[in-house]
Amino acid sequence: MAGDHTTNDPWERQDRESPAAFSAFAAYRDMGPARSITKVARQVDKSRTLIGRWSRAHAWVLRAQAFDREQDRLFAAEQRQARKEAARRHAKLAQAFLGKAVARLQTLDPRELTPSDLLRYFATAAEIERRAVGDDLVGLEHAATDGSGVVDAEALTDEERKARMQQLRRELERRIGQEGGAT
Repeated sequence: MAGDHTTNDPWERQDRESPAAFSAFAAYRDMGPARSITKVARQVDKSRTLIGRWSRAHAWVLRAQAFDREQDRLFAAEQRQARKEAARRHAKLAQAFLGKAVARLQTLDPRELTPSDLLRYFATAAEIERRAVGDDLVGLEHAATDGSGVVDAEALTDEERKARMQQLRRELERRIGQEGGAT
């Protein structure tokens, strides 16, 4: 029987643990933070003395703590995966939105857009794209914002606004050129 030793996780049935003792442990383990041997004794209809003996003999407290840590680890991993999936979805949506915005901007005469409109369109699309790829930087250093990351062109000086407009026009021309070359 010495060769029959298996390595189980602490929350699984252990060597030399009877099915009845394990069943009682599983009840204890699954009770969560409010677990107690008294509650287990009532639930499995066994004496508190017997449950206490099994608990000590099979290290229920330590095993339950290991189970709790594993559940926390699994939950954290699920949360990380959910965040990754959300980021991927948001990146796809941002790319689609940016494509639509660029297509719409191609039909507009940039001279008909106010500096504030152009700056707002670009800043909004760029911010959505940045957030979707996990970069929360606004990217336009020293730009005045309304708290949402959208640049408030009215708060810029004439010189800052002119510089931003030139920067945005160059970026739009670059992007429009990329879009036009991709079709």
